[in-house]
Amino acid sequence: MTRYVNRSAGSNRRGFFSTAASLAGVGLGVVAASRTSAAEKGNNDGHAQSFIKPGATILFQGDSITDAGRNRESAGEANSQPALGNGYAWLAASQLLVDRPDDGLKIYNRGISGNKVYQLAERWQPDCLDLKPDVLSILIGVNDLWHTLGGAYDGSVEKYDSDYRKLLAQTRQALPAVKLVICEPFVLRCGAVDDSWFPQFDAYRAAARKLADEAGAVFVPLQAMFDAASQLAPPERWAKDGVHPSADGAALMAHTWRKMVDEA
Repeated sequence: MTRYVNRSAGSNRRGFFSTAASLAGVGLGVVAASRTSAAEKGNNDGHAQSFIKPGATILFQGDSITDAGRNRESAGEANSQPALGNGYAWLAASQLLVDRPDDGLKIYNRGISGNKVYQLAERWQPDCLDLKPDVLSILIGVNDLWHTLGGAYDGSVEKYDSDYRKLLAQTRQALPAVKLVICEPFVLRCGAVDDSWFPQFDAYRAAARKLADEAGAVFVPLQAMFDAASQLAPPERWAKDGVHPSADGAALMAHTWRKMVDEA
């Protein structure tokens, strides 16, 4: 008896995600200027140098989007899936570890749900500087606005900019050779996200972009990515509440993070 195996569901999902990734890539074209050329970085030997060197320590920092349910008890373990959580940080890390198995990379996640920039600063010594990362990726900003909307936080884009600027300066002073990746805060227009978020949220995004440019950081344009992906499927497909990515949304984030870092 011949057994029939229906592969259409898996194939359709793979095809859908491949299309979404391609569409997101098109969206990234509008921010191609985010990338800094090798010449601008001082690599004048004609050969692109890897942004992530063998033996590098990589740290993902941020709020719940980075946290993604990570296990605090195993936080000290590099390259541990429970310690890296279930979101984009784990997916990006796993891709790196598969692609570069012999490079001795050490990857950590120290995102904490609910954090705003000033809360990153309060724990920056043990959760960043003491780890001495060679590559530091930060995604922060959605709570800096979201928590003001319900009156739980008296913040502003000016405070966000000032706090973030101080944090980056502190980081550069303690770790002058660190390579920075600044991820754009993003929202999708669904769930908890309504018209009350705008145009304020766009100012937070612009502040993050400006800080990345000033710091010479790789900028990961997540809003452009999700805007492009939302042309293919409803925003709820990528983040049901408009803030926290679904599995598909996290996969797109990891894809885009790798693309921008690999091309830096």
